[in-house]
Amino acid sequence: MRRAVYPGSFDPITNGHLDIIKRASKIFDEVIVVVLVNVDKKGLFPVDERVKLIEKSIVQYANVRVAGFNGLLIDFMKKNDSKVIIKGLRAVSDFEYEFQMALMNNKLDSSIETLFMMTNAEYSYLSSSSVKQVAKFGGCIKGLVPDVILGDVMNKIME
Repeated sequence: MRRAVYPGSFDPITNGHLDIIKRASKIFDEVIVVVLVNVDKKGLFPVDERVKLIEKSIVQYANVRVAGFNGLLIDFMKKNDSKVIIKGLRAVSDFEYEFQMALMNNKLDSSIETLFMMTNAEYSYLSSSSVKQVAKFGGCIKGLVPDVILGDVMNKIME
């Protein structure tokens, strides 16, 4: 079975993330979207809520599942018998960071490969951080996040 892991903080999931999930689901037999705890970021949503938001957003993809994990991505990969990490890239700046992470993951386990997928140009400007900022200042985030979670995101922002 060709299984891939798409890791990230997904706080919240955006349509750019969803585009990568959709495209990866056509390539792999199974895609696991894993919500990782990023100790360098303070999240808007707790990990369990992010998992639920992603689950609501991916119901149409039968070969995609979601999990939360606190620890090294490599440990998650081993526990889930996966050898491929999927990373979405928007710009050269993303590549620099993700390339370093790919090298570190390969150092920790040389059997792990990282597959970089370029974002659809339609979403090249989009990030979870920008979605949160627009929403916090009352801007419209329709079309930036999956419609099915639009209310969840706005409700969280208004808390």
